[in-house]
Amino acid sequence: MDMMEALAAGGWLMLPLLGCSLLATVIIIERLWTLRAARIAPRGLGQEVCTLVARGQVNLFWLESHSPLGGVLAAGLRNARLGHEQVRARLQEAGTAVVHEMERFLSPLGTIAAIAPLIGLLGTVVGMIEVFSVIVAGDGASRTVDLAGGISRALVTTAAGLTVAIPALMFHRYFLRRVEDITVRLEEQSSQVVEFLAHHAGELTLAERHEQPGDADGRLSPRVQR
Repeated sequence: MDMMEALAAGGWLMLPLLGCSLLATVIIIERLWTLRAARIAPRGLGQEVCTLVARGQVNLFWLESHSPLGGVLAAGLRNARLGHEQVRARLQEAGTAVVHEMERFLSPLGTIAAIAPLIGLLGTVVGMIEVFSVIVAGDGASRTVDLAGGISRALVTTAAGLTVAIPALMFHRYFLRRVEDITVRLEEQSSQVVEFLAHHAGELTLAERHEQPGDADGRLSPRVQR
């Protein structure tokens, strides 16, 4: 049975299942591309920021444009003069925003995983109602096609609902786990910078200007005392 035959056999309830399938596929592809740990929280960035702070060469523009983790660290560094508690609070606020962005579209994916089997179950119920209606009418033998259609709808919609729900649920759980792993990495590197600042006795020098001619990578822009 090809796709068109399955759609015809399942009836109108196959349309919402098809929509759920397409939406789930788009979300999964988008989240696979977006939720990359190397893009959100690259390893070694916290240590690099500590090194740049020690040298007085931190460029906040470069740091914010580097990655979401860089934006979190830059938010904390901007409040370094206000004390470590303010730094921690600002890092937590910025980190919460990053986590919220990472969880984007996961709720719809979970909803699809939950409702797809229910739509399939509804198709099963509708199909069986049609079967029993034919049987009750007393002419089941002469309406074999109607009986077969009702049974087919009951089976096809159930199978379609499970086909959509199973991968949606698997990827939903996988993405939740990936968000947790990246969140732990964000917290580890943020804590590394906070601890370094707590023991940093030198003058904290930050720069917020874009890369200037002669700068190698935007990190060594003219510095601004803060």
